[in-house]
Amino acid sequence: MKVTPVLLCGGSGTRLWPLSRRSYPKQFAPVLGDDTLYQQTARRLSGGDDAVSFAPPVIVTGTDFRFIVTEQLTQIGVDPGAVLIEPEPRNTAPAILAAALHLAQSDPEAILLVSPTDHVVPDPAAFRQAIAAGLPAALGGDLVTFGIAPDRPETGYGYLELAAPPEGDGALPLLSFTEKPDAVTAETMLAEGRHLWNAGLFLFRARDIIAAYTDHAPDLVAPVRAAVDAAKPDLGFLRLDPEAFARAEDISIDYAVLEKATRLSVIPYTGRWSDLGSWEAVRHETPRDASGTATSGAATAIDCTGSLLRSEADTLELVGLGLDNIIAVAMPDAVLVADRARAQDVGRAVKELKARARPQATRAPRDYRPWGWFETLVLGDRFQVKRITVNPGGVLSLQSHIHRAEHWIVVEGTARVTIGETVTLVAENQSVFIPLGAVHRLENPGKLPTVVIEVQTGSYLGEDDITRHEDVYSRP
Repeated sequence: MKVTPVLLCGGSGTRLWPLSRRSYPKQFAPVLGDDTLYQQTARRLSGGDDAVSFAPPVIVTGTDFRFIVTEQLTQIGVDPGAVLIEPEPRNTAPAILAAALHLAQSDPEAILLVSPTDHVVPDPAAFRQAIAAGLPAALGGDLVTFGIAPDRPETGYGYLELAAPPEGDGALPLLSFTEKPDAVTAETMLAEGRHLWNAGLFLFRARDIIAAYTDHAPDLVAPVRAAVDAAKPDLGFLRLDPEAFARAEDISIDYAVLEKATRLSVIPYTGRWSDLGSWEAVRHETPRDASGTATSGAATAIDCTGSLLRSEADTLELVGLGLDNIIAVAMPDAVLVADRARAQDVGRAVKELKARARPQATRAPRDYRPWGWFETLVLGDRFQVKRITVNPGGVLSLQSHIHRAEHWIVVEGTARVTIGETVTLVAENQSVFIPLGAVHRLENPGKLPTVVIEVQTGSYLGEDDITRHEDVYSRP
C-alpha cells in the first residue's frame, strides 16, 4: 500500500520578503541548503523504506508556477503522478478537494498525505515513521493531522488541543483548533503540555475526505467536482476548468471541514520542524556563532549578537557592525533591515511597497520562464540590458516587438537564432541584431545552458511588448 503525496505549491511570498515574492514564493528558493524547500519536500516524500512507501506525487499549483514545479522535480529525478493547475488561487480547501476527487476517479481508497512545500524537516526518516504511525487511523476512516511538539511560546502558529499531554507514538483524539494566540496564551498552552503546533499536514483516504466535504462544506463539492470533471490536459498538466473553479469559495480546509468534523486524530511529532514562516524562523534553523548570529552568502558579522545577515548575491557584500537582534537580508534589487521582534511584520513592508506600485513588492529579480530565466542588469532611458539563460533544449517563442530592437551577445554556449526566414548558429563571443518589428526566436540546441546578454533599445521596453506568433509552451 502506497501513500500519495499531495504537494501544495501556492503562496503569496510575503513572509520571507525580499527573497520570497509573489512571482517566486519561498518554496522554490534554496532557503536552507542547496535544494529548494520544494525539492526537499519532494525528496522526503518519494521512494520508500520500512516505514512507508510513496506513490508519485500529485502537485497542485498555479499557472505561473507550472513549469517551475516540473523543472525542479526533474533536477532531483522525481516524476510527478499529476500536476493540477488552479485557474486562480482559492486557498487550501478547494485545492485539496480537487486532488482527492482526481485520485478518487481511479482509486477511492487512495491514501493522501497533504503537505505544504515550504517546510523544513531535518530528519526525514523520523518524519516517515510519524506518517506510518498515522496510517492505522487513516485506514480506519479518521482524518489525521500532525502536531509538532512546541519548544517555545510561538505566536505565529496555530495550535491543536489534546485532552491530555501526548504519550507514545499512536494517534490521539483532537479536541479543538486554536488560532494564533497572543504571547500570554502561548505561554499558558506551552506550560499545560496539551497543545501542539498545527503543521498543516493531513493524512486520509480519498473517499473519507470527500465525504467530510460533502457533510461539512457541500457548497464546495459541486464546483470543484465540475472543475475536475471538465479539466483539460495541456502539455502534461491538467488544467482545472476555470469557470467551475471560480465558483468555489476561497477558504482553508481548517475552516471549511476540519473544525467541523468529528473523526479527527492527531499524530504528535517530536522531531525538528519549521514552516519558515518568518526570518526569525530562518535564523533559528541556520547555524549560529557563539553570539547567536547567523550569516549566509557574502555576509560578514563583526561584533554582532543575535542577528541574521544574508546576502542573496555573490557580488553584493553585506557587512554588519555592532548589530544587536537585527535581521538584514540583501537582494540585488531590495534590502530588508528589521528588528528581530518585528519578524512577523514583514508583510507590512510588502503592503507599503505595493501601495507605491514598486515592482520589488511582487516581482523577483529573476523572471523564470519554461525555457529558463532572465534578469535585468541595467535599466535606463530607452535602453535595458538583460542576462538570459536558456536551458538545454529550451525554445523562446517566435515573436516580434513593436517598440524595441535587440542586440544579442552569446557569452556561454551556442544559440540557434531565427530572424525572419534566416536561421543561424551563434557561438560564444558572437552577436546578432534583431531590428524593430522583425520576427525572431532564440533556441538552445546544445547540452549546456546558453547565456545571452541582451541589449534592448527603443521607446517602450515592457514585457507586454511581445507578439507571439508561435510558442511550443502554448502561452498566449
